Amino acid sequence: MKPSIVVSSTDLERIEALLDALPPDSSAAQSLREELDRADVLAPQDMPPSVVTMRSTVRFQIDASPEMFCLTLSYPREMPDVPDGISILTPVGTALLGLSVGDSIEWPGPDGRRVQVRIVEVLYQPERAGDFSR
Repeated sequence: MKPSIVVSSTDLERIEALLDALPPDSSAAQSLREELDRADVLAPQDMPPSVVTMRSTVRFQIDASPEMFCLTLSYPREMPDVPDGISILTPVGTALLGLSVGDSIEWPGPDGRRVQVRIVEVLYQPERAGDFSR
């Protein structure tokens, strides 16, 4: 069973606009839509500080390996300006959205095999920092 996820109303609006611009048969778009459909939506000011939102920098593990990844969840258009960015349209990027510290989710990896993604720490979250205008 997938863990519950929380998405800010601002992120939801922007992600839906992004999805509207993609081909409807895009597998990345379909996966992201499924995640948004099951999300609890909160006002940005009400976002818990441990949740991965858009433009959050998050430390996570894949398949309980000792290697940690530290990336910033980004919109595709921002990728050239975010050296440590991971696009919301990648499988792992979609998996990260809305998870909280300690949550794990099984997700298809880039090669199609299932991987376990676990949130270790949210190093930066715009809402926690008071940046609601992003």
